[in-house]
Amino acid sequence: MSSESSNEQFKVEVTGVSKRYNIYERPVDRLKEIITRNKICCHREYWALRDINVQFPKGVTALIGPNGSGKSTLLQIIAGVLEPTSGNVERRGRITAILELGAGFQPDYSGRENVLLNGMILGIPREEMEERVESIAEFAEIGDFFDQPIKTYSSGMIVRLAFATAVSVEPEILLVDEAMAVGDQSFQVKCRDHIWQMKESGKTIIFVTHDMNMVKSWCDQAVLLNGGRTVKIGNVDEVVDAFEDLMDHHEKVAVKRFTAPVS
Repeated sequence: MSSESSNEQFKVEVTGVSKRYNIYERPVDRLKEIITRNKICCHREYWALRDINVQFPKGVTALIGPNGSGKSTLLQIIAGVLEPTSGNVERRGRITAILELGAGFQPDYSGRENVLLNGMILGIPREEMEERVESIAEFAEIGDFFDQPIKTYSSGMIVRLAFATAVSVEPEILLVDEAMAVGDQSFQVKCRDHIWQMKESGKTIIFVTHDMNMVKSWCDQAVLLNGGRTVKIGNVDEVVDAFEDLMDHHEKVAVKRFTAPVS
């Protein structure tokens, strides 16, 4: 397959991605490493992800797995919020993300101000965002709160604004981390309808969820993670069956995610 055709087929490609965190038992242990210029190791290494290789085609892909399996970490790396310890992520097209509730919003700014700020972060000209503001407010359906500080919002209102802002910029790649599980049912339906339209128009949607019914009815591909590694990728029914079998038997992939400090 040529490079051009590969770019057309896969808007996101994750190659050899690993993510390591250094875990310190006490704050003073970090200081010891700094003072000794890392000659003394006082931490354990925790591998949130190990050698992840996934290609995301157009359509909807679900990231599923037990709690702590690395789903949200992978989504944040794809979004560019986190840097991988090793490996590479190719993103081809405008990307927006709805991650942790209210992530990226400034609590003392109004909804309107946050929309404009979010556009600047995405590299979208202010003039373009100003043209989109009213349609964002209309989609979010939060009324006069649109011009009130975010810190006065309920969790449902934050999700409304986050989703409305993310989809308003017409991304080619949309990332969603369980956001649609928050808020009232009517808005959830509205969000899902919009995502369906994005899917039909050939966009790439990657989302983290525990709703297997939604995975089966919505997704073109699923990725099962466990212990920071990929267990299965591909056919939705087969991946969901593997996940359910994993959960039924309370099994974990035998992966050593912690390493002991080196004396």
